[in-house]
Amino acid sequence: MKLLVLGAGNVGKAIAWDLRDEFDVYVADLSDDRLKAVSDFATPIKLDASRFDNLVETLRGFDIAVDALPGRFGFSAIKATIKAGTDMVDVSFMPENPLELREEAENAQVTVIFDAGFAPGLSHILMGRIWNELDNMGEGYIYVGGLPKEPRPPLYYRITWSPKDLIEEYTRPARVIRDGKVVTIDPLSEIRTVEFEGFTFEAFPSDGLRSLLESVRVDKLEEWTLRWPGHLEKMKVLKELGFFRPEHLDKTLEVITPLMTYESPDFSILKVIGVELGRTLSYTLIDEESDFTSMARVTGYTASAITRLVAEGSCIFGVIPPEILGMRIDIFKRILDDLEERGIKPRREENASPGDS
Repeated sequence: MKLLVLGAGNVGKAIAWDLRDEFDVYVADLSDDRLKAVSDFATPIKLDASRFDNLVETLRGFDIAVDALPGRFGFSAIKATIKAGTDMVDVSFMPENPLELREEAENAQVTVIFDAGFAPGLSHILMGRIWNELDNMGEGYIYVGGLPKEPRPPLYYRITWSPKDLIEEYTRPARVIRDGKVVTIDPLSEIRTVEFEGFTFEAFPSDGLRSLLESVRVDKLEEWTLRWPGHLEKMKVLKELGFFRPEHLDKTLEVITPLMTYESPDFSILKVIGVELGRTLSYTLIDEESDFTSMARVTGYTASAITRLVAEGSCIFGVIPPEILGMRIDIFKRILDDLEERGIKPRREENASPGDS
């Protein structure tokens, strides 16, 4: 079976490597350097993903594709894969709502699993399982972060993914559920301190709930992204001064990206919590860098686990949110088994503290 990975960055490289023995893997990117880095285990294809017609024609030659491109290409990539008749697993974290393309995908008999990475992705799969297990869940919380083990000043963060998508987390309004209603808040307006697994973090509400806002009906549902103390206040000042506006962003990234580019092992942390009266159910994961960066592992290996399911026909046609996979116990177990084989082991706990909610 022919598989095309769109994007040869850290995540795309991990996906291609993980699937190299099960598929005839091709990787498409515009960068010669990135393509060279995957050429030992995949066939490189030079492709400009912004050229829609070329993307459609390329996709037509494959049975399944994984979109690991930056978020600004995600919605277009899904439209292209539907037009090409090729199934897709997407981790791009696009600003648009891919569920708008559900009918088109169903009519084309194409399966698209979107937000199929770490968070959103594994976070949603775990929340879907919790939602299914609790009889009357009233509150849900996702705490997530990908962080350097050895943070350096002045920004105390290391970039392991798209810099523009990082800034998008600070500028895209965050949607949460409070008092049973979806409300929108400025992501840097509610910075708080939280403690998990012996660590102290700063946290801010991020717009990662996405499809969960429709599929899980609760009184309160929030996602909080974790950073080392000292990072968020600086991001807030830059945002307030206008440095993250589209007309200034490229220049801003020229200045701050080198400050967040250095050698340090990274780790990923995820805590997904569901609360009902008298009962709390949670999953906790801490993953450390090994064969790839930790963020590439937890994002890429979740996507590759889902890719295996789509390739074997275990998912229905249409545009499918990841929490649906968690609600099916057989699919949920398959995904967790895949991840555990790769050393990614969420820990399940009942009646645990809901944390700083």
